[in-house]
Amino acid sequence: MRARWPILAVFVVLGVGYFCYPYATLYRLDLAMRDNDAATLRSLIDWYSVREGLKEDICDMVLDQPPATPRADDELPAFGASFVRGMAGNVVDKNVTPETLVSMSQVSAVDRPSGSRVEWAFFDNPTSFSVNLRAGDAAEPIRMVMELHGLRWQVRRVWLPNNLLERAGTGPERKVSLLAP
Repeated sequence: MRARWPILAVFVVLGVGYFCYPYATLYRLDLAMRDNDAATLRSLIDWYSVREGLKEDICDMVLDQPPATPRADDELPAFGASFVRGMAGNVVDKNVTPETLVSMSQVSAVDRPSGSRVEWAFFDNPTSFSVNLRAGDAAEPIRMVMELHGLRWQVRRVWLPNNLLERAGTGPERKVSLLAP
């Protein structure tokens, strides 16, 4: 009986560690944002996957909306769709970076949204962890998914509310609005 207690204790410690690890990663992400630490953000976020997901969301939003005035002689719809995808891809690739995220966090306290908080965070499955973030008084949360790869939790996908995606294309003065509420 005594030989089983150390084995049971090891399994309990490993289980608690596994359960707490994604929450510790969220805490490190929060600290990196507060400390303007682009290197840590680079390691905690899979930027390629996040950019690809945002490109999909922007293209889906733009291409799924019917045109205001439908035209019968619309000869180049496929070209227009590929142009939108290419344009959205360039904007996202250029602006969704750790450095941009750090520069946005250096905004004055007056411009920063108040009351940003984690609304929900829990496991979807053993290697996937979902988080809902509520930025200020936003109607919809920012959703993100962290996945366990190589014994590290990383943010792999971010879904921004439609109002943030719509603001992304409102002009050059809003170039970093993809990430700012």
